[in-house]
Amino acid sequence: MTSARTPAPKSYRRPRGSWATLALVLLMAGCTSLPTQGVRPVSHALADPASTALGQQAAHKRPDQVPADQSGFALLASPDDAFAARLALAQQASQTLDIQYYLIHADPSAARLLGAVRAAAARGVRVRILLDDLHAAGHDALVMAMAQVPGVQMRMANPLPGSRKVGALRTLRSLGDFDRIQRRMHNKLFLADNAWGITGGRNLGDAYFGTARRSDYIDLDVLAAGPVVRSLSASFDQYWNDALAYPVGALITPAELANLQETTQPRDAAAPDKPAPPLPAALDLAEVQLHWAPVEALVDNPVKLVPGRSPGPEDTPEDAVLRGVLALMDAAQKDVLIVTPYFVPGDAMMATFAGLRARDVPVRVLTNSLSSTTSLLAQVGYTRHRKQLLRLGIDLREMHAAERARLRQTLLGSGSSSNKASLHVKLLVIDGQALVIGSMNMDLRSRLQNTEVALVIYSEPLSRQASRLVEDVIKASAWKLELAADGSLHWRAPPGADFSDASSEPDTGFWLRLLARLLDNPLVPDELL
Repeated sequence: MTSARTPAPKSYRRPRGSWATLALVLLMAGCTSLPTQGVRPVSHALADPASTALGQQAAHKRPDQVPADQSGFALLASPDDAFAARLALAQQASQTLDIQYYLIHADPSAARLLGAVRAAAARGVRVRILLDDLHAAGHDALVMAMAQVPGVQMRMANPLPGSRKVGALRTLRSLGDFDRIQRRMHNKLFLADNAWGITGGRNLGDAYFGTARRSDYIDLDVLAAGPVVRSLSASFDQYWNDALAYPVGALITPAELANLQETTQPRDAAAPDKPAPPLPAALDLAEVQLHWAPVEALVDNPVKLVPGRSPGPEDTPEDAVLRGVLALMDAAQKDVLIVTPYFVPGDAMMATFAGLRARDVPVRVLTNSLSSTTSLLAQVGYTRHRKQLLRLGIDLREMHAAERARLRQTLLGSGSSSNKASLHVKLLVIDGQALVIGSMNMDLRSRLQNTEVALVIYSEPLSRQASRLVEDVIKASAWKLELAADGSLHWRAPPGADFSDASSEPDTGFWLRLLARLLDNPLVPDELL
């Protein structure tokens, strides 16, 4: 007899290398816990913005006949204006900068903005940065080095434990806490001296400012001045002081950040030779024309991030944003225009649509096509409802991914270097009188899992301006969906377009369409898409 073991047949060999590592990671899922937070002082927005230069400038721009409770607004449609406005606030803040985002990419445009933020801190401005933790992995985790800048405080909302080298592995190790980690802080605010602020759809990074090498987002923000900024600052304080806002120092060490700098690749590293257009100079706030109007700030309660935690009796509802949006739509009398990149209507929204159509109120929706979307799962959720929406009489338009040139001057910016565009605007116009702009998507994730912020601006001029911007996109770059008598879908291109009609998901290949069908699992509920 021999003591040697007979080798297993090749097809039955035990897994090695990466497979074994993956198995180990899966076994460890849920075994990692969050660290203790350490020192975590409570702080609040600047109490007296009127004493600052930005506060005085906002007051100076208010016409004498405008009531004191109204605020001033300017839409930031082009990425150049969106970048330049943020740069202006960072450069002109004298007391405080409060910055709250879902993600900040470690790329050139974000680096220039954060450079202006560091300069503000160096001249004595108190800086607070609150960033959702989901995407702070790999090279993008390097933005957490802002916490090491004197005068800058930085916290991460609803963090995931574990190493930040590979985001997917960090997520896998947190699956035991799935109900919490899939709830994300999606709010987007850039606030200076509690006097001027920006909110809307954009995060911070090249793709949002027209300088990405691969693809850009069509997006929209609003610049605000006046009392509404104090409401936005109060919402920032609520999130900043919440128990789920962890100081960066509790989550990663300077040595770990240095290691990430050496071992991770920057975004768009595969296309280093394609030049990016230059970023614009700061916006001249003195020259900005503001529209003054009544406004309501809608902000979700941060308790939404904690499974089983409910607001107190005097707190705002955890789903204040989408609840408020549905109430506005319910009250519409003339028409409703919706622009959303991810469109997964739940039962409540479908009931609202049915009620509007029963009263013959037109409803038009612009969203992404399968070819332009950046979230295949969200697109799957939308396609489940497409035919039902058309049967209700909803006017559905889908964005064409390849259209750039005719949009650059208004929505993509003249300097865009990308050859692809994806819709990222979050906007509603009600009866041509009320404009809703913020971070929310019209989907169940925004309503049930993510926290959001939005402004409801009661201004006919701003509503007209926003509607014209949307019309430009529809006329140049969106299919109109039609439902044939046999139940099939057809995509109609606008007159004069350089793309064609289609009878199946246009501008997509076989494998993408197959993957979309495979992902449409009836066991996966809409709220997870």
